[in-house]
Amino acid sequence: MDFKKHLETSWNLTLKYIAPLIFMTLLMLIVSFFTLGILFPVTMAGYIYSILLMIREGREPKIQDIFSHMRLFFPLLGFTLLVVIVVLIGFMLLLLPGIFFMLAVSFCCIYMIPIMVDQNLGLVDSIKKSYALAFHGEVVDHIVIVLLFIGITAIGNSIFIGTLLTQPFATIFLLSVYQEKLTALDSSEKPKIESTKAT
Repeated sequence: MDFKKHLETSWNLTLKYIAPLIFMTLLMLIVSFFTLGILFPVTMAGYIYSILLMIREGREPKIQDIFSHMRLFFPLLGFTLLVVIVVLIGFMLLLLPGIFFMLAVSFCCIYMIPIMVDQNLGLVDSIKKSYALAFHGEVVDHIVIVLLFIGITAIGNSIFIGTLLTQPFATIFLLSVYQEKLTALDSSEKPKIESTKAT
């Protein structure tokens, strides 16, 4: 995978749409703060959808986009609560199980929300497809993708103002990679489907 190409694309798009991206990121953070994080997963879904349209169609992100996928509120809230509970239990028992589970979720489910908003799939099907994308191609490449996404986001989270720049950049990077991996996965699955029909 050409990481340099994806990073350059992410940087160029971040600069091109810097103002709307900052305002959209700021609103998402404010909404998440005042709802104690309850609306973060569903506003992130709208955020991702807006950036996906920006990448594919050159459509400028709109602030109201973060509320565009409120139908996913309960599935995403339930998934988030489950992950948080399991991670907390892991940390209470021993430190390593909590860390391991958190990394496993990040590794397998990093494309879950993009798939939900892009392909209109349910939670379980999105997790399955995210898992398939994670293991399609070189696993080492996917590990680098996850580490880059987490690393860029963590750097921004250390300073509030930094988040306004690193969150859009990291999200664009992830979605740029998602598009490439999705195209590769669909291309590899098409011959299998056609051969199945032929038999």
